[in-house]
Amino acid sequence: MVPVSKLFRSSLLIAFTAAALAVGCAKKPVKPPAPPPTPPPPPSLPTVTLQASPTSLQKGESSTLSWSSTNATELAIQPGVGAVSPEGSTKVTPDSSTTFTITAKGPGGSSDATVRVTVSQPASPPPAPAPQPTIEELFLREVRDAYFDYDKADIRPDAREALTKTADFLKNYPQVKVAIEGHCDERGSTEYNLVLGDRRATGVKQYLTSLGISADRLSTVSFGKEKPVCTESNEDCWQKNRRGHFVMAK
Repeated sequence: MVPVSKLFRSSLLIAFTAAALAVGCAKKPVKPPAPPPTPPPPPSLPTVTLQASPTSLQKGESSTLSWSSTNATELAIQPGVGAVSPEGSTKVTPDSSTTFTITAKGPGGSSDATVRVTVSQPASPPPAPAPQPTIEELFLREVRDAYFDYDKADIRPDAREALTKTADFLKNYPQVKVAIEGHCDERGSTEYNLVLGDRRATGVKQYLTSLGISADRLSTVSFGKEKPVCTESNEDCWQKNRRGHFVMAK
């Protein structure tokens, strides 16, 4: 009979041996791979603002552009300004209405901002009023001479029409006084034509007074054939010299 203590030791040895064999036969655990490093965040998109003061002006005046930005390494304003710092201001004097654009660039991309400056063109001055004709110019333009038949002092129909226009002028300008010159053509003596010229001037005066012109505004003088306006010896020329001519009295 085997003693109990010896049997116990044998059993204990067998148990330890079995346990060692079991441990030796087990697989070793595999370590999982390390996670990859977290990537850095992407660069931020640039931001930019652009303002103008004032936004409305007259041609020749200036406006101040002001801007600020973030995350930008390169900025430019167009038209006409060019590269600028990340923040600042500048004056512009556009000739016409203009939209200004600032472009901000950086590692994260680019951004734009715009502002419009409205330029009002100066109003054109009103046209200068047309110069008003002088009283002398009006006199030369509106007063009509009266023409006569050969050796006559009668007021013929065309002379009545001319004298009516002359009377209208004198009524419109009551401050004007006139001298009526009596003229003749070259035929006849000097003495005869002086008398005939006086009759013609007097006839013109009487006709004007019949139209309402005061006699104290009308004086008469005869030049006979001494002051012809035409010196040819034919009827066309003689007709031009047979006249009652008006001169503005000083």
